[in-house]
Amino acid sequence: MAKTENGRQSVDTRSIRTISSSSHIDDESSLGSDSEINGFTSDKQTDKYGFIGGAQQHSVESAQDVPMEVLRQREVKWLDMLSHWDKWMNKRFNKVRLRCQKGIPPALRGRAWLYLSGGKVKKEQNHGKFQELDSQPGEPKWIDVIEKDLHRQFPFHEMFVSRGGHGQQDLFRVLKAYTLYKPEEGYCQAQAPIAAVLLMHMPAEDAFWGLVQICEKYLPGYYSPGLEAIQLDGEILFALLRRISPLAFRHLEKYKIDPILYMTEWFMCAFSRTLPWASVLRVWDMFLCDGVKIIFRVGLVLLKCMLGTREKLKACQGMYETMELLRALDQRYMQETFLVREILEVPVTARDVEREHHSQLKRWKKNRGEINFKSPPRMHGARIIMLAEPPRRQDLQQNPTIILEVPEPQPELRKGKEERNSKKKSKKPQLPEEIPNPYPLPTDPSPPPPPVDPPAPPSANNVMPEVVPQTETDSPHQQKEPPTEPPTATEAALQQSTQSLSSTELDTYL
Repeated sequence: MAKTENGRQSVDTRSIRTISSSSHIDDESSLGSDSEINGFTSDKQTDKYGFIGGAQQHSVESAQDVPMEVLRQREVKWLDMLSHWDKWMNKRFNKVRLRCQKGIPPALRGRAWLYLSGGKVKKEQNHGKFQELDSQPGEPKWIDVIEKDLHRQFPFHEMFVSRGGHGQQDLFRVLKAYTLYKPEEGYCQAQAPIAAVLLMHMPAEDAFWGLVQICEKYLPGYYSPGLEAIQLDGEILFALLRRISPLAFRHLEKYKIDPILYMTEWFMCAFSRTLPWASVLRVWDMFLCDGVKIIFRVGLVLLKCMLGTREKLKACQGMYETMELLRALDQRYMQETFLVREILEVPVTARDVEREHHSQLKRWKKNRGEINFKSPPRMHGARIIMLAEPPRRQDLQQNPTIILEVPEPQPELRKGKEERNSKKKSKKPQLPEEIPNPYPLPTDPSPPPPPVDPPAPPSANNVMPEVVPQTETDSPHQQKEPPTEPPTATEAALQQSTQSLSSTELDTYL
């Protein structure tokens, strides 16, 4: 049965579980044969964000081009911050905030989002948890709802265009794992675009922990049954609008337009289905750094720009016209440079949000009673999350996402390599052999006696006469020779020398 999505027709086909079980679908790319079912052909081109055929037609015009030299410098700075994340967050968080406001480099955006949200620490402290949840079948009632929502999440993005492709399979795994991780909350349709945006920048396990942090720390209670938290934040937005744009506030109050009618998708999807993609990424960079106050600022900017002047209000005299105007936002106000500048100029802080939260919560209890779902306290930004749950040093270590397995060498090659190494080790530097010097100095030590070989047995053919040296003790009757002058030191040395001299000593001697 054909359905209309974002102005195009899509056709429901098989279940994701059936597709996952077939092996030939797994080998398809995101632009497989199913892309033709979704209305795409091979001549469609993708933009730099991965959207096909102009689905994000305003992204190119609204994108702010950063020079390549500046981009490379930012990448080096971000790599340094990620390598020393705890020091930067504790001592130089204002610099981290400034760099998030300038925009995180695309090559490092996924890693930076995981660190900012605290998903990196959560993942390391729950090692193997996602694999455990992924292996379980899941609750059938949630599985059926998730499968119906898969093809609705960015159907014109190359990652999700193929029904049953890798993108939809990972999205199914992340959402199913969250229903098992938080069974009291289950699944909410607004979680699917949040998970899809994360999957565009990181693997499934990282996206799961990023989704957990957003649901628990940034937007607690948004996806719980009854949607009480989002209704309460709608009242907070309306109260802040009174101070930011009194004219827009009076107009909405005049026609009794409840905030839940226009801000639900904005807040629950973090503007991922409202703004051009370049602006979405910049908003998420600041949102994951500074918390929900960025979401409030974006909503206030859009309301002020669309309803903040009398000329614009003349065209929407009524509830229906006002709602149509807020559904078709002017692209000028969503352009990346303009929107970021306006967001930074809105005078709304986390303390303002908390002050309004307490006052609106009292009013809620007075008019409607107690809130049924008790959500955990909201964390306003990355630094608050890190201080609330201090990480260990090993939790912040950067692990490689791509690991190459080097094959082990064959036994013959290994044996030859070991032999070569052993030969290298066995080769020792040999000392130069001493050459005997027939002209030693008088101060030289006496040479060691040469080794005496055992006398060879005399042969019959060759008989040598034995010479016996004569001494004074040999013959007492030997006549004494007349005394002669003692030889000089040089002559005595020459007569007794059998030791060698080096060339230097020989030169000195001569």
